[in-house]
Amino acid sequence: MKLEELKPKEGSKKKRKRIGRGTGSGHGTTATKGNKGQRARSGGAKGKGFEGGQMPITRRIPKRGFKNPFRKEYSIVKVGDLQIFKGKEIVEVEDFINSGLVKKIRDGIKLLSDGEIDFPLVVKVHRASKKAIEKIKDKGGKVEVIAS
Repeated sequence: MKLEELKPKEGSKKKRKRIGRGTGSGHGTTATKGNKGQRARSGGAKGKGFEGGQMPITRRIPKRGFKNPFRKEYSIVKVGDLQIFKGKEIVEVEDFINSGLVKKIRDGIKLLSDGEIDFPLVVKVHRASKKAIEKIKDKGGKVEVIAS
């Protein structure tokens, strides 16, 4: 058997249905759309939520609450997580990414007070809680809030 002798299995390759190419083609006149009706008309296909004129379920169900479109979402780092930076003096945004503590920055990095730290450290983040700032200051460190 040679490469040029290979052929697809009998009946596996179908010819494409050519619609609206005259009566001789067998798919002329109505172009396989049938006679009249909504689906035979141009633009007859309705949207995926269309329920035949009945009020769609997405509009029947009551909506509750409020979703703030301007909400900021921060990547969170805890004070206890800063232990991996022992021996380093300044920790910046790039250090959080390189260490794997933060995978995606989103709207910035926020430092929260969970955990303890036992060495001085200068931390540069976009936001920080008051308790987190206190914990780092108590150990002789400093938190610098940078603009996002």
